[in-house]
Amino acid sequence: MTETFSTATEREESRRQLAETRRKGLRRRHAAERRFRLYGMFAISAGIFFLAALLFSVVGKGYTAFEQTTITLPITFDAAVIDPEGAREDDPRLLLTADYPELVEAALAETLEISPDNGPELREAMRMISRSSRVELRDVVLKDPSVIGETVNVRLLASADIDSANKGQIDLSVPETSRRVSDRQLEWMERLEALGLMQKSFNTGFFTHGASSRPESAGIGVAFVGTLYMMGVVLLLALPIGVASAIYLEEFAPKNRFTDIIEININNLAAVPSIIFGLLGLAVFIGLLGLPRSASLVGGLVLTLMTLPTIIIATRAALQAVPSSIRSAALGVGASKMQAVFHHVLPQAMPGILTGTIIGLAQALGETAPLLLIGMVAFVADYPASPLDPATALPVQIYMWAGEAERAFVERTSAAIIVLLAFLILMNITAVILRRRFERRR
Repeated sequence: MTETFSTATEREESRRQLAETRRKGLRRRHAAERRFRLYGMFAISAGIFFLAALLFSVVGKGYTAFEQTTITLPITFDAAVIDPEGAREDDPRLLLTADYPELVEAALAETLEISPDNGPELREAMRMISRSSRVELRDVVLKDPSVIGETVNVRLLASADIDSANKGQIDLSVPETSRRVSDRQLEWMERLEALGLMQKSFNTGFFTHGASSRPESAGIGVAFVGTLYMMGVVLLLALPIGVASAIYLEEFAPKNRFTDIIEININNLAAVPSIIFGLLGLAVFIGLLGLPRSASLVGGLVLTLMTLPTIIIATRAALQAVPSSIRSAALGVGASKMQAVFHHVLPQAMPGILTGTIIGLAQALGETAPLLLIGMVAFVADYPASPLDPATALPVQIYMWAGEAERAFVERTSAAIIVLLAFLILMNITAVILRRRFERRR
């Protein structure tokens, strides 16, 4: 009897221990799940924090570049300065070489009430106006030569230092010797603002001008056109070649050692550093084929080589995702292999193909290293008329501005990054929209 009672007690104790062990294991499992959730939330929070910090830093430094300080002056286009001998009818090129800064100096002396004989003050006042005023006044005269002899109000770009001071980017509380804007220039700025001659307006020149050593007149227009040429070359070459290669490898190529080697090399090329493609382009397209250096065509060809593996891999993945039953059904009703692939499989894979293509183009849009090697880092101030003309690209323009010493280039660097990010976001949104549209059609 006692022995039976002891056995029952031991069984009960064993059940209690087993239940306690299970409860402990369950608690450990739940604790592990909670820790994993916390780790995941921490990782996401850290990623969002760093992304927000990046965007805040870029936008905070760059949004001011979309505004530009201008100074409106009554410019008297004195014929004695522009065309002293009256020979412009015989040689219009004389209008290009006229002493236009002398006209600006005279207008400043009149507006700020500076004596024409006070050379130091006139030079200090002239430092408030961008040196690009020569080009601005020349363009006014070339556009309408009838202004010669007339007085016309012309809006001129303020110099980079005056623009920064007007935007509050210069600490004016420090001694005059520690800043780039003098007390006298601050007095003139207040006078011009009181007269309504100094104002901030939308900086259209940032989107239309080319490279310049003067930050106030520098813009991304030329780089943007060069980028469009390059992306056009990449789209025309990488998309058809990449998709055709992927279709052949996935649907038609025999599975043997040779195709295995091709697949391995395509996967390896997708991981090759982009600067290697720049070296390849320098050796083949420029050194061997003799294509012009710094041309958008060469940049597009280099980026095509870099983008092809991405498009091929993405297209093959999209084709593999199509159920094999679709192929079997098409072949079962008498379709040829070609008809089954192009009429049934390819439309089903189109969302993935478009997504991979746009992501590859977005990656190429932000590349800088290969373009530096083929000479697209050159100083290009004129718009390229064709893909064979010298050009630069938006990422390269950002790289060049980032290396400039003047503070005003900092905001333009950040503004160009904002524009580049906007295009990347737009391309990714386009990929999402196209994917959903093709998925609905299916």
